[in-house]
Amino acid sequence: MTIKKALTIAGSDSGGGAGIQADLKTFQELDVFGMSAITAVTAQNTLGVHGVYPLSVEAVVNQIEAIGSDLGTNALKTGMLFSSDIIRAVSKSIKKFQWENVVVDPVMIAKGGASLLQNEAVTSLKEHLLPLAMVITPNIPEAEVLAEMEIRTMDDRLEAAKRLHQQGAKHVVIKGGHDDAKELVDVLYDGEEFTFFPGERMKTKNTHGTGCTFAAVITAELAKGNSVKHAVEIARAFIQAAIEDDLEIGNGHGPTNHWAYQKRQQTLIMK
Repeated sequence: MTIKKALTIAGSDSGGGAGIQADLKTFQELDVFGMSAITAVTAQNTLGVHGVYPLSVEAVVNQIEAIGSDLGTNALKTGMLFSSDIIRAVSKSIKKFQWENVVVDPVMIAKGGASLLQNEAVTSLKEHLLPLAMVITPNIPEAEVLAEMEIRTMDDRLEAAKRLHQQGAKHVVIKGGHDDAKELVDVLYDGEEFTFFPGERMKTKNTHGTGCTFAAVITAELAKGNSVKHAVEIARAFIQAAIEDDLEIGNGHGPTNHWAYQKRQQTLIMK
């Protein structure tokens, strides 16, 4: 059996709910060997981000080089990249190793409101990283920044998806967690058609790391050779289970349950 591998290039979350910690947990749950290149270390918990300590560009590049020159990867995702310099360096490395299954989670703001991407880095993300993306997975506030428009309606979301596709991303997923609709709907655009993924909206504050986890599921499924549409379907189901089976950890925005999806699958098999 050929082992499938996935790489996360992102920040470290000391609280374990988001960042590389969430990504590696997700890869493991989906039977993919996980690897990481850390861009920054954060001091954070469910109450918020208490410090951000970016690594040097050299440190980030050397981590990626170590993986690319030996292990290789079947898919990768980017999360918190923090600065323009890191974004440009990561983009250059992706081109060097000709990695194609690139999932971009444009992490900008933490659940508690802390900025995780410098303002000038947005331009670099759009110019250097978006054209390399097989999939980009912004939430609505992130899509507003990248598409340079307000998003209030579903039609707005569809227009934003078109704009992001025109910027170079092959597939655009705009998540519906931040809108006010009763039903949560994620939207996938492949340049030709839209696919809608509805889900039940849960009333909970414990959603820390959902964006990272959602993109990590897509990355793992692409690593296994599945289509983008199938990957998004699994990501939608994975996140739904992770939120519904609440861990109730911490005093603020708690993390989701990364093992809930697999437990449900095992239960179905046993039945």
